[in-house]
Amino acid sequence: MIFVDIIAPLLSLILIEIILGIDNIIFISILSQKLPEKNRKKFRLIGISLAMITRLGLLSLVSWIMHLEFILFTVFKIEISIKDLILIAGGLFLLYKGTKEIYDRTETREDDTPKSKRNTFGFLLLEVLILDLVFSIDSIITAVGMVEILWIMYVAVAVSVGIMLVASGPISRFILKHLSFKILALCFLILIGVSLIAEALDFKIPKGYLYFSMAFSFLVDLIQLKRSQRKERKMKEREKISTQIEGFPRANKIV
Repeated sequence: MIFVDIIAPLLSLILIEIILGIDNIIFISILSQKLPEKNRKKFRLIGISLAMITRLGLLSLVSWIMHLEFILFTVFKIEISIKDLILIAGGLFLLYKGTKEIYDRTETREDDTPKSKRNTFGFLLLEVLILDLVFSIDSIITAVGMVEILWIMYVAVAVSVGIMLVASGPISRFILKHLSFKILALCFLILIGVSLIAEALDFKIPKGYLYFSMAFSFLVDLIQLKRSQRKERKMKEREKISTQIEGFPRANKIV
């Protein structure tokens, strides 16, 4: 009975929270790379901690969160609530941020890119806070729909954020090292932005489709990476052998 009433819902909710937290990790990891290396770890720590504080704070306002479903007006037979407006704003922000970052990475050189005041620690943290709010509302509404016991929600959020903290470092370093995966992550954020807007307009795209497409694209990119690394190793081995072969005649002439 304890397993059915407490353990199973808790484990399920932790898993869901981790999956929903992937968006946060990717966004924070990308933004952290705009800062000096000494500040990146601190930025990720504060950013993910803000995600936990936001989620826990919203959990204490569950009744208020559920009132966000209250219909404000109707457009073309589509009912728009406060939650829908927040999702649309968050989706548009992700679309803007994703496309801008992709443009900066593909169409401009680092030397030509002026250092913007918007790349300061505080401003980037503000962007994280905005997205934390959007993702947290979606996360809390999911939690309320799955579990009725409030303390289980608190534990699930705390555990999932702890896992996010551990995973953020390796993910950030991996994205920084491989440009193709960074572009893929930015495309994923754009995809999430589209899904948020679609959800607000009563056209829900199943989250499983989004994460499956992302996982498949990641796998293809990973295979390509392994192939290119193997090719580079073979090239280096051939160059090493060729230099050794070229060295033999010289040695004979000396003798």
